[in-house]
Amino acid sequence: MYKLLRDGASWPTWSPLGSFELVREGEGEPEGLGAVRLFKTNGISSYEKIVALEPGRRFGYSLERGLPLRDYVAYVDLSPRDGGTDIHWHSTFTPKIPGTGWFYRWFLGSFVKRVAAGLAATA
Repeated sequence: MYKLLRDGASWPTWSPLGSFELVREGEGEPEGLGAVRLFKTNGISSYEKIVALEPGRRFGYSLERGLPLRDYVAYVDLSPRDGGTDIHWHSTFTPKIPGTGWFYRWFLGSFVKRVAAGLAATA
């Protein structure tokens, strides 16, 4: 699973994301810390910076731009369980437009469930 999270080009094959582009390479490797990845889906562009890499355990990214959110950061924590892997995908953010937090909590929650399901099915 961790390998799939690290490989941005694989995301459109197992998630609802439409396309991938590596905008800026990271430290020591193309998709290392600090790398900026661009995902496009249904006309929405999301620029995400890799902020955490703990092999086999944690993958983290922050939203650079693309949605009307501030301080968006998400972590995907992986932990072994009963011969499989638990996926804990969690994020925090502040909406740029007051009163829209509930919508983005719902929208991103349902979107991330689909992404996590695709990750689990592919792994």
